Order: sequence, then structure tokens, then C-alpha cells
Amino acid sequence: MSHLAILDIRIRTERLELRLPDLELLDELATLAAAGIHPPDRMPFSVPWTDQPSPQLERSAILWNLLQLGNWRPEAWSFNPVVLCAGKVVGSQGISATDFAVTGVFSTGSWLGHAYQGQGLGREMRAAILHFGFAGLGGRTALSGAFHDNLPSLGVSRSLGYQENGELVVARQGLPAEQLSLRLSREQWERGGRPDVRIEGLEGCRDFFGV
Repeated sequence: MSHLAILDIRIRTERLELRLPDLELLDELATLAAAGIHPPDRMPFSVPWTDQPSPQLERSAILWNLLQLGNWRPEAWSFNPVVLCAGKVVGSQGISATDFAVTGVFSTGSWLGHAYQGQGLGREMRAAILHFGFAGLGGRTALSGAFHDNLPSLGVSRSLGYQENGELVVARQGLPAEQLSLRLSREQWERGGRPDVRIEGLEGCRDFFGV
């Protein structure tokens, strides 16, 4: 086991493997992001990081992921595995929480490279990280959110049983935009159909997550 045991965690589904990236995988992730995530006339992210030109976009993607590890505390953590399909990086699926040991609440966020969208991978990787949060860490509530025009993300959330939990008006590229908040309780998650998900390496590092 490494001193940074969270690097040993693997979350596996029928098609996917989720794991924290090494520098080689981070380079692959950055190249994927630069190749395109969304059409240029749309912005699904509240922080428009994909608006940056190359090579700033690639560098910021790598540094952001490293920063999450550098700022890790059991009271406030952000676990951001890359998603591998057939050995290739296809996207990123994160889970984060503050005071998780007290609240049991976690949030998720993700993106897929444009070439891998429309194949059901977004739903599969979200289901995998929900299993990690609920079954692996013992979470009680999952939160998510998406702009009203981000129909793929909203479709994934609704297919997994999330319920609407209010709206926010936030700035998006200098203009107001409505963002839908979504909530999934443990009870709703347990009632839903779930794919087979296997978690490896968690038992040796549960203290990283404050549990």
C-alpha cells in the first residue's frame, strides 16, 4: 500500500474503471479535454474552464487535479478519478464533500470527451460513483446540479432517481443562467436498479474520507 492510499482505490463496472490518475493519465485526460467536451456555442460548466486556449487548458486541467490532492483534508475532500474504458481515458467523474462524517452529504460532477458521449457511459460512471458514496462511504444524500439546457446531464440524474431540489440563478459567461439543483437520498438510491459495481482498495484508507 502506498503512503497515499487513495491512489490504490479502483471502482469497476462492466465497462469502466475509475481511479485517481498518475501524471501519464492526467496528460491523457488533458488531451481529451482539449479535443472537445461540448459544442463551442454551449457552456455546461458554471466555471467556463473549457474556454481557455491550448495549451493553457491542458495545463490548468492537470494542475486543478493535482490541487485537489494537495488540499485534501478528511473534513473537506474532492476525489476525482479518471474514467477508463477499454484502457482509454474517456472522462472524469468526481465526488466531493465537506464535513462528510457529520452530514453524510456528497456532491458529484463529471464530464465525458465528446467522442464518448451518447453511449451510456455518463450514466454508468455516475452510477459507479454513487455506489462509492453510498455503499462504500455510507453516505446519506447525493447532490448534483445542471443548467436547464444541459439535457444529457439532467437525463442521467433523472434516470438514476434524483429529485428536483430548487433552482439557482448563477453567472455563466457573464450572463444570468438558471441552474437546477438535484437531490438523491440513500432510500431512493436503494430502491433504484443498480449495475454491478466493485470497489477495491477502500478499506485501507477510509480515514482519508473521515469515516
